[in-house]
Amino acid sequence: MIDALLKKFAEIAEIEFADVIIGSEIIEGKLRLYTIDGSFIDVWFSRRLEGRYAYHWERRHIDDTVYRWDNAKHEIWKSIKTFPDHFHECQDNNVSESMLPDTPENALRYVLDYVREFVYKNKSDLISGESIK
Repeated sequence: MIDALLKKFAEIAEIEFADVIIGSEIIEGKLRLYTIDGSFIDVWFSRRLEGRYAYHWERRHIDDTVYRWDNAKHEIWKSIKTFPDHFHECQDNNVSESMLPDTPENALRYVLDYVREFVYKNKSDLISGESIK
C-alpha cells in the first residue's frame, strides 16, 4: 500500500510540479524527489506505526538549511498547538505549528507548492534552469 502511494506521489510530483521536480526514485522505503536547485525532498510513511509521516526537504549541502513536516511525538515540541504535527524551518531546532493538510495527496501538493515558491523566489541561484553543482 505504501509503495503504491509513493509511486502515485512520484507521478503527481513529476507531472504537476515538472517545473521544479526533475526526477524521482524510491529508495529504502521512501520517495526521493530531485529539484532543479540541486536539493531533494524525501517523503516517508511508517510501515509499522500507522499515520506516522515525514516530508523532508534537504538543503544543508546548499545553504545549511532543512525543512521538515512530520509528526514524531517528541516531548520537546508538545507545546506546539498542532502537536504531534510540526514544522522544522531552516534548522532542526526551529519548530512551529504545521499547516500541512490532512490528506497525503494534499499534503504533498502543499509541500511542493512551498518548494516551488521558495525556488522561484531564489531563482537567481539557478543557471539556465539547471541545478547548481
